[in-house]
This record gives sequence, C-alpha cells and structure tokens, in this order.
Amino acid sequence: MSTHKVLELEQFLPYRLSVLSNTVSQAIAREYETRFQLSVTEWRVLAVLGRYNGISAREVAERTAMDKVAVSRAVATLVNDDRVARDTADHDKRQSVLTLTPKGWKVYDQVAPLALEHERRLLAHLDPDEQRWLSRILEKLWQAELHELGRD
Repeated sequence: MSTHKVLELEQFLPYRLSVLSNTVSQAIAREYETRFQLSVTEWRVLAVLGRYNGISAREVAERTAMDKVAVSRAVATLVNDDRVARDTADHDKRQSVLTLTPKGWKVYDQVAPLALEHERRLLAHLDPDEQRWLSRILEKLWQAELHELGRD
C-alpha cells in the first residue's frame, strides 16, 4: 500500500489547461512560423501591441504572463526585424515603450485573422451556451489566480 498521494496528471486542471494551451498555440503557430518566421512568443508580443500599442516590455510580460527574459528576447528580435520600434515614453524618459512599425502592422494584419479563424473553428465544437460558460469559467479562474497572487 502506497503512502504517497496520487496525482492523476490527466485529471489535474493546471496540467490539462497547459496541455490544451500548448496544443492550440502550436496548431496556429505552425502557420505563422512558416509564413512569417515568427515564434509563439514573438507573435504574442505583436498581438499585445496590436491591442495596446505603446506599452513597455514589462507591461507586455504582465499582460501575457510570459517570462520577462523571453519577452525581452522576442522584443529584441522584433526590433531587429523592424517589426517593433522602441521609443522613450513621453511621461518618463527612463521608460521605453514599444510600438508596431508599418512592417509589424502588416504581419499583425495577416496573422490576426488566421488566429481568429482558428479560434472560431475550435469554438464551433461548443454550442453558444457552452461558449458563454467557458468564457465565464475562464474569467472566474483567472480572477481566483490573481487573488491568490495578491494582484486583484
């Protein structure tokens, strides 16, 4: 008889969410990696800047819950590829802000519809009520985690 508490990994919510997230991300990533030479992290930076253009790398990391070093590397690559520009913030000359360049917007405008179409196909497996419930459940879990981390 084992005295160890058994963790059924396949039923463990954080594991299931992680595996699902990775699987979904990789499915769409194959297309933009091939067509645009973008990593998942680079696309997430572009996606965040497409929604919140003019924020700092720190804010990108916070909004995506990605590692700051990974975001920093992705930003450096995107700046080097002229897809993102790094400028000084108007309100604080010590802070830099990131904006999409015309080249960055061109990539964003091609990849965002692909991502949205992938999401549409995935969500089509759920009826409208299930889609609403999924959104509510994800939001509740997100808020619970923020509370646990003291960020609410």
